[in-house]
Amino acid sequence: MAQTIAALSTAPGGAIGIVRISGEQAEEYLSALFTPIGKCPLTPRMLTYGTLTVHGQVIDRPMAVFFPAPATYTGEPMAEIHCHGSSAVLEEALYALFELGARQAQPGEFTRRAFLNGKLDLFAAEAVNDLVCAQSVQAAALATAQLGGHISTEFSKMREKLVSMCAQFLAVIDYPDEEIEDLPLSEMHQTLDEMRDRLATLCDSYQRGRALREGLPCVIVGRPNAGKSTLLNALLGYDRAIVTNIAGTTRDTVEETLRLGGLILRLQDTAGLRETDDPVEQIGVCRAKDAVTLAKETGVVLAVFDGSQPLSEDDRLVIAQVRDAKRAVAVVNKSDLLMQMDLQELTDSFVQVVRLSAKQREGLDILTDTLTDLTGIRDLPQDGGLITNLRQAEILSHTRENLEQACRQLKAGFAPDAIVYEIEQAIESLGRVTGAYVQEDIVDYIFSNFCVGK
Repeated sequence: MAQTIAALSTAPGGAIGIVRISGEQAEEYLSALFTPIGKCPLTPRMLTYGTLTVHGQVIDRPMAVFFPAPATYTGEPMAEIHCHGSSAVLEEALYALFELGARQAQPGEFTRRAFLNGKLDLFAAEAVNDLVCAQSVQAAALATAQLGGHISTEFSKMREKLVSMCAQFLAVIDYPDEEIEDLPLSEMHQTLDEMRDRLATLCDSYQRGRALREGLPCVIVGRPNAGKSTLLNALLGYDRAIVTNIAGTTRDTVEETLRLGGLILRLQDTAGLRETDDPVEQIGVCRAKDAVTLAKETGVVLAVFDGSQPLSEDDRLVIAQVRDAKRAVAVVNKSDLLMQMDLQELTDSFVQVVRLSAKQREGLDILTDTLTDLTGIRDLPQDGGLITNLRQAEILSHTRENLEQACRQLKAGFAPDAIVYEIEQAIESLGRVTGAYVQEDIVDYIFSNFCVGK
C-alpha cells in the first residue's frame, strides 16, 4: 500500500492556500486536524466549515473536503484543507500531517498516482503539466482539450485496428487449415495509409504546439539606427532597451517576453548588422547573426529598415542574412518621416512587408495581426490535436515510419511476417505515447518536471 502523501497545492502568497492529501489514511489524518463547526458533519464531496487544530491550538478556521475512492483525481481517498493563505498556518498544517504519518509529496506525485491507478493515460498526464504551466489562454485551451482525452482515444482506436490486423495476419499464418479469411490487401493498405497520414499531420504540428507552450523566438534584426530597440520598446509598451542616435548603442542581445493574443513571443533585440572594426561591436554582430540563424527554422525574424533613407549596403546585408527564414517580416520603420525607400527590393525578398512608426507607435496593430497570421495561432484545432513535447513527437515519428514501411512491404508483396513486425512496432510505439508500454525511468523523468502538489 502506497504511503499517504501531502503537499501544498497552491502558490505561496495567495489569499487561500490548499493542502492536499492522498492515500488510505487521508480521511483519518483530516479528521485528526479538522473539526466541523455547528451541526454540519464532514460530508464526502462537500466543503465544510470548521477549525484547524494543531497541538491543541486552533490556528485557522478553514474549509475542508473529503473525497472517497475511487472517484478521485488519484484514484485513492483524498482530502483538501482550504486555509487562509498564511504561510505559517500552511506550514503548521503540513508538519502536523507529517507527524501523523504522511509523507511530503514529490513533484508530480498526485498526477503520477492518477496515471498508475488508471485515472489518466500518459498523454493526458503530460497535458496536466502543460495546463499548469500555460502562459496564454490558447495554451490552456489546448492542454484542456488534450486532457479531455480525444487524441488519446484516437491513439487507442489506432492501436485496436492494428492489433486486429496483426491477429488476422497471425491467425492465417498459424492456422492454415482453418480457412480463415485473409484481410483484403487494398483495405489494409488504405487503413495503414490513413493512419500514416494522420500521424504525419500530428508530427508536423509539433513546432506549433511547442511554440504555443514555450513561446516563439522572435529576433529583431537590422542595421544600426533602423529603429530595432524603439520597436522592441513599442511592442512591450515600456522602455526596456536604450535608444539613442548613436550607431552601435546596442552591443548585445536584449531579451523580453511579449504576450501577443494567444501567442507568447520571446523577443530579442540585437546589435545592428554592419561591417565594423570595433572588436566589441563585432561580438554583438556575431551574436545577432547567431540569433537569426536559430530563429530561421523555428521562430520569427523581424527585419527592420529605416524607410526615411534609401536601402544601403548594410540593409542588403540584413536581407541576405534572413533570406531563407521560414517566418520573416520586413518592418519598414519611421513612417512618420518622408518615405525615401524603394520597397520593390523588400517585396521581392519578403512575403510580408509592414510599414509603421515605432517612435509614434503607429501601425503596431498591423504588425501584430501579421505575426498572428504568420504563426497560424488563429487556426488551432479544437480537439487538442497538436503535439506539444518532443517525447510525443519522436515516438509518433517512429510510428509513422513503421506504418510507411509496412505500406511499402505490402505493395512489394513481402512475406506476412515482415509486415506484421512493422505493425507490431507501431502498436508498441502508440502504447508508449499513452503509457500502455513505458519504462519506469521515463515515467520518473516525466513527472519530475511537474511542480510539487500536482
